[in-house]
Amino acid sequence: MRRVKKFILNAAVLTATSLLMRTIGVSFNVYISNKLGAAGAGLFQLIMSVYTFAVTVATSGIHLAATRLVTEELAAGSEKGAKRVVRRCLCYSIFFGCAAAGALFFSAKALGTNILGDERTIPSLYALSFSLPFIAMSSVFSGYFTAVRRVVKSASAQLFEQFVRICASVIGLNLLAPDGIQYACLAIVIGGSLAETLSFGYQFLLYRLDQRRYQKEGRSGKKLTKRMLFIALPVAVSAYARSALTTIEHILIPPRLRAFGYSKEEALARYGVVHGMALPVLLFPSAFLTAFSSLLVPEMSECYVRGNTRQIHAIISRVLHTTLIFAIGVSGIFFTFSHELGMAIYQNPEAGMYLKIFAPLVIVMYLDSVVDGMLKGLNQQISSMRYNMMDSLLSVAMVYFLIPASGIGGYVAVIFASEMLNGFLSFNRLIRVTDFKVRYISWVIKPFVAISAAAVCVRAAAYFLNTGVSTEPLAVACYILCTVILYVILLFLMSSITEEDIHFARSVFQREKHNHRNL
Repeated sequence: MRRVKKFILNAAVLTATSLLMRTIGVSFNVYISNKLGAAGAGLFQLIMSVYTFAVTVATSGIHLAATRLVTEELAAGSEKGAKRVVRRCLCYSIFFGCAAAGALFFSAKALGTNILGDERTIPSLYALSFSLPFIAMSSVFSGYFTAVRRVVKSASAQLFEQFVRICASVIGLNLLAPDGIQYACLAIVIGGSLAETLSFGYQFLLYRLDQRRYQKEGRSGKKLTKRMLFIALPVAVSAYARSALTTIEHILIPPRLRAFGYSKEEALARYGVVHGMALPVLLFPSAFLTAFSSLLVPEMSECYVRGNTRQIHAIISRVLHTTLIFAIGVSGIFFTFSHELGMAIYQNPEAGMYLKIFAPLVIVMYLDSVVDGMLKGLNQQISSMRYNMMDSLLSVAMVYFLIPASGIGGYVAVIFASEMLNGFLSFNRLIRVTDFKVRYISWVIKPFVAISAAAVCVRAAAYFLNTGVSTEPLAVACYILCTVILYVILLFLMSSITEEDIHFARSVFQREKHNHRNL
């Protein structure tokens, strides 16, 4: 129980940080969307699709390897081994980071002209290449801090990076945006590259200060390089394949939309509304679950190494219970207030329409994120690789054949099919590996009934009091807050949330002060 409490407390710290970062990030995304417009947002998403693949190559699974190996070495009492792990992982990350940077830099012109089909992307691709080695090395330090449960330090690095990114991007946009979409995208890219570079320096300093606490030598684990490669390379291969297929998918979307009949700018605009506006809002609340996903890897890995099945079931129970209650509630709110959110955030009814369409998928997306973390901690990265490959191949095939016949509606179907397939396979694998029993009535049916009743009551009250539901941001925030309060009350009344859960949560935050020094 003590380990579960420590896990929840660490998760609370990361959740608060992630929520703050997502709030800032979504606000900044709204600012960018207004500056670039729908077509500009689509162009920027094309650039980032290529960059995402380059980052995948640069990191090549090293975050998971660092987390797993540092956890295993410390669990075995080898502080010397933990330090050696970090050094080996840094060498690995420098090699792949520099290789990815060189490949992106020297292929930027060909990518922009022949693959993306828009020469306006070339300067941004050049600029992005310089940040890749620093991102790769930062992944090692991030994995280290996750493994040693020093989440405050990792969180502070994220906040520092976000602060630099926003400040630099805003300054760059004010200087370059008047010259056109190409230069506006370049300004954002330069701001991001600067932030990644400075964040690496900050994390390196934190690591140097943190490692001083490990003075014991101990026996270093054997075959560290082999173990590192065994963890990192399968994840890397999986990530390469999935990221490449995802990049191909995103590159194909605008031309396949044009094949349906849209103009070039209209195709970019439709793509920008889905990926630059609707999806970031849908993923914003997942900040509450990001902490669980990252912390699950070392927790599950340590329990797996020790064969502690009881502790594994305890962690799964708490996390799945929390995830399903939260995801079902968020899904209901997005579905009920989609139009109001679209207008309040973007002044764009089309964005609101996609929020409603994708609202049911939120449950699968959020659940899949935490299940993926648990599977990696249980040494199931090969299975994750297989599932990721399957859904990516399906997505590319559907984009190529379905969008020219169905337009943007076909792309909506692609997203649904991809997420549902991956979510089902991953969840089924977790159940098979752990033999865990899901409490469907308490964790699924009751929350669904509660959020439905809460949303209907709040919307009916809004119509009764105001003869309509306002799209003003403050009013929409009040609707959501009232829905959340009523949802929690109903969950408590229906015993989906029990007094035991409340006492457990309270005990987590009333722990002795000296335990906080372990973060």
